[in-house]
Amino acid sequence: MPENQMAITELFSAAEVILDAAPATKPALLDRLAAEAATRSGRPAPEILDALLAREKIGSTALGKGVALPHTELAELAVPVVLFARLQRAIDFDARDDEPVDLVFLALWPASNRKGLLAAMAEICGALRDPQSVRRLRGAKTPADAAQIVLQAVARDGEDPDIVKDPDDAPPGL
Repeated sequence: MPENQMAITELFSAAEVILDAAPATKPALLDRLAAEAATRSGRPAPEILDALLAREKIGSTALGKGVALPHTELAELAVPVVLFARLQRAIDFDARDDEPVDLVFLALWPASNRKGLLAAMAEICGALRDPQSVRRLRGAKTPADAAQIVLQAVARDGEDPDIVKDPDDAPPGL
């Protein structure tokens, strides 16, 4: 991975996990994630929320099968922020498969490093290709358990010769 790109393993730990969040709607979830990201990034929550909502207007970031990956770039963001939230109850996220979402990864990235965002999203998507990892995330008992599941899935996917190594080769929609 090029020097200016950070791997998920460098950004993600139990501290970035929110288990059993209870938002009733997509806007409420994005508001909660923006507030959490603000505490980690030093950027104002309204700025983050506005950027997330603007991205969602382009098209839903729901990946299908109950998983979403809201993401955006921020011009003044110094370091990337990656969060994971598991919801108490699945919510409508305007997914193409019409499945409600209960697992959400948030990726905020400095606008100056777009390739880094694409690479991080490819890592997350790759880790979520394994249905067993998704099932285990839904049953994780602690933030540490959830973080370990994610990091193990990322590591396993990184060993897959079919994984996208160059973000320019990422599938459409990332």
